[in-house]
Amino acid sequence: MRDIHIDNIINVVEDLCTKANYYLNEDIKSSLKEKALEEKSPIGQDILNKLVENADIAQEKNMPVCQDTGMAIFFVEVGQEVHITGGSLTEAINEGVRRGYEKGYLRKSVVRDPLNRINTGDNTPAVIHYDIVPGDQLKITIAPKGFGSENMSALKMLKPSDGIKGVHDFVVRTVDEAGSNPCPPIIVGVGIGGSMEKAAILAKKALLRPITQRHPEEFYRNLEQVLLDSINRLGIGPQGLGGTTTALAVNIETFPTHIAGLPVAVNISCHVTRHASAVI
Repeated sequence: MRDIHIDNIINVVEDLCTKANYYLNEDIKSSLKEKALEEKSPIGQDILNKLVENADIAQEKNMPVCQDTGMAIFFVEVGQEVHITGGSLTEAINEGVRRGYEKGYLRKSVVRDPLNRINTGDNTPAVIHYDIVPGDQLKITIAPKGFGSENMSALKMLKPSDGIKGVHDFVVRTVDEAGSNPCPPIIVGVGIGGSMEKAAILAKKALLRPITQRHPEEFYRNLEQVLLDSINRLGIGPQGLGGTTTALAVNIETFPTHIAGLPVAVNISCHVTRHASAVI
């Protein structure tokens, strides 16, 4: 059994909050540069270059890449040999968010009640997904999510007979209806299988995968490419002003499901698709 004190966790989470919001992941930045060379629209090409320039300025000046610094979403892998000391793991993560968003001058966007709409003032509580895994380490991943893109996400309980065409049409239609709202070029996370809530979590988790890393199974790897091609033929383009670069990647994650169901979730993310991880 390995002890990890909450003070260590708080410090790590505080650092992750600023890291994820200040620094654009290198896989995405490289893709933006590549797509700027391939983009057919001159306006779209200029926008892609400006997105790279914006990311460079944010990194140089230690400023948020985007003014919407998101709701703090966490995926936490807890080794079964880990013992948290000094308090609650959940409260430690929330305290790290409080400190990180305050010290990093990050916008606080969380309201205490979905209908009464009173801001909590510190961007907590975070949304935390826990997994118990083998080992004596704690892996913490933050994925700050702005709601310009989150609001464009969707879930549908397809019939098994809808098959691959049903999945394809639902994903592409969701992106088409989103239009310019999620600040394209987007990354599209797709969760297929499980139950209603499992599909949604899979879709969000898919956004954590580097966009250069394709699905390990050939069937889904091919489906990712087919979906990406279909989405980029929509013509929405960078920032919705037209062009051939509507999405940088489509990432699919799957899980076994019931014989009577085919849950599909689409979690759309803007070009920043922020995430950062640390292992304690």
